[in-house]
Amino acid sequence: MHIVTTIAGSDSGGGAGIQADLKTFQELGVFGTSVITALTAQNTRGVTGVFPIEVNFVEKQFHALLEDFSIAAIKTGMLYSSDIIQTIAHILQDLKIPLIVDPVMIAKGGENLLQQEAIEAMRISLLPLATIVTPNIPEAEALTGRKINQFSDMEEVAQCFFQLGVHCVIIKGGHLPNSLYAIDYVFIKNDKYFSMQSPRIPTKNTHGTGCTFSAALTAFIGQGLTVEKAVIEAKKFIQLAIMHDLAIGNGHGPTNHFAYRLHNGACEVKLVET
Repeated sequence: MHIVTTIAGSDSGGGAGIQADLKTFQELGVFGTSVITALTAQNTRGVTGVFPIEVNFVEKQFHALLEDFSIAAIKTGMLYSSDIIQTIAHILQDLKIPLIVDPVMIAKGGENLLQQEAIEAMRISLLPLATIVTPNIPEAEALTGRKINQFSDMEEVAQCFFQLGVHCVIIKGGHLPNSLYAIDYVFIKNDKYFSMQSPRIPTKNTHGTGCTFSAALTAFIGQGLTVEKAVIEAKKFIQLAIMHDLAIGNGHGPTNHFAYRLHNGACEVKLVET
């Protein structure tokens, strides 16, 4: 049994955060453990409150897992504050465990989920430890201080992440003005670049897509897949989750974490390599 860990915030609506991660882990056949960094009061309409967990208790949760489990991969999501980021990074620096960083900054409804001073802490303390980082375009811009207007900008941004020590950068293209395809750009240090293209689904039910994608990636890495294969399968997982959304709630509804298994992972993802 492969054991993986998510370090993130709790989403009371169940579509993102810890809840989305654990559902994804379960669907992909890995045993999920968790470190909760903050509680949120939220639903599909938005976030109405955030209650951060005390740093010493975040640390205690993490140590409790490490003392008992052989963890195959770790992902981080909403970390909220610089204190939490630095504490997590201090523990991670002595571990030889693949780390997937989903730099969660803003909720679907626009609420800030990462304090401004925490962005610098993430860049300095956490990213140098990351195997894979999965920013969307605004997050990539915030972490590197560079604007992304065209593909050459993405290449420069990827190099910024590589210089910090990251092995693989996935820049999610959901914010790009392409009405036909959702395109994610994958840069692997000293290796290759490729893009993953899938049909863009006309739906508002995309709450938790970033969490779910990075959780699937963590599960596949934890199972021993190569980075390239894990990225492709994670793309299929989130594409199916969006295609077969659950249509629940009155705002931005959650994706369908059951779809990958129900459809045997079969979905259209076009790879373009260079």
